[in-house]
Amino acid sequence: MTGQVRTVDGRVAGRRGQATRQKLLDCLSEMLSSSPYRDVKVIDVARKAGTSPATFYQYFPDVEGAVLEIAEEMAKDGAGLTELVSDRSWVGKAAKQASEELVEGFLDFWRRHDAILRVVDLGAAEGDKRFYKIRMRILGSVTGSLTDAVKELQAKGRVDKDVNPAAMAGALVTMLASVASHQKGFQTWGVKQAELRPNLALLVHLGITGKKPAK
Repeated sequence: MTGQVRTVDGRVAGRRGQATRQKLLDCLSEMLSSSPYRDVKVIDVARKAGTSPATFYQYFPDVEGAVLEIAEEMAKDGAGLTELVSDRSWVGKAAKQASEELVEGFLDFWRRHDAILRVVDLGAAEGDKRFYKIRMRILGSVTGSLTDAVKELQAKGRVDKDVNPAAMAGALVTMLASVASHQKGFQTWGVKQAELRPNLALLVHLGITGKKPAK
């Protein structure tokens, strides 16, 4: 953990305090993986962390406040998704590789952070601007890079001028997020992960380049 960590009343937390705070966040993250967000109570988080509710309230105003902390950390990790698409070539075999790596990275990120992303999606759907901004930060960076990719291809005459780069990029990223959050559901349709990923990569490739991948 870097930087100063403060308690709710503004005091700087010492090393033990930081460790306690992190343990509370870790326990909350674990509970979100197995319990509905609304069912998680401060007393349960504190008990799991081996401390008291009073200690929890030293670091967080409530469960929602702690959840937002976890979501912020997750969003920082999500910034790495941009590296999957920025400064990539979307021509020939390089485009096929870029599509595949974007899909792999996106689905893996969603699986790693599945529990907190479900809470973020719930909060955003309910109109909570804090969760909405976190969600848009994660998706926005990837959308921006894909928008630039389409614009570059248009400038070179490789993509039709009628295509709206931002609309295409936004549609693809929204599709990826929706599929990523529904990965388990595909199994009920008889679709395996090994089948899902290449087909998703094909859609990304078609969306960005307007063509099937080079063989």
